Amino acid sequence: MAVKLDMSKAYNRVERNFLDAVMEKMGFCMLWRHWIMNCLTSVTYSFNINGQPMGYITPMRGIRQGNPLSPYLFLLCSEGFSNLLRQAIENRKLSGMRISRGGASITHLFFADDSLIFYKEDKE
Repeated sequence: MAVKLDMSKAYNRVERNFLDAVMEKMGFCMLWRHWIMNCLTSVTYSFNINGQPMGYITPMRGIRQGNPLSPYLFLLCSEGFSNLLRQAIENRKLSGMRISRGGASITHLFFADDSLIFYKEDKE
């Protein structure tokens, strides 16, 4: 079976704790992680209602589209997701699909903003 995940709005759903954990696991130093988290948490949004600015909102998750760092940070999240899929395979909770007998097993393919997950269907 194949499942297609549309990642076009995933930038808004990135959990910052997950991103920080991925960077820590990949060996980024504490100072670098602190700088990145400051870049992500320093943003605020203001809305105009009837031409008047009405307060500020601080987003609790997500990375900003248009920020030059965002594509790279999203790649780190994709790498973390890929490793979670590999871990599920190692724990035999997920098995990939074989294209041919004796061929390699394919579990996932990532594209720009799409992901394909392949797995063997199980009744459970």
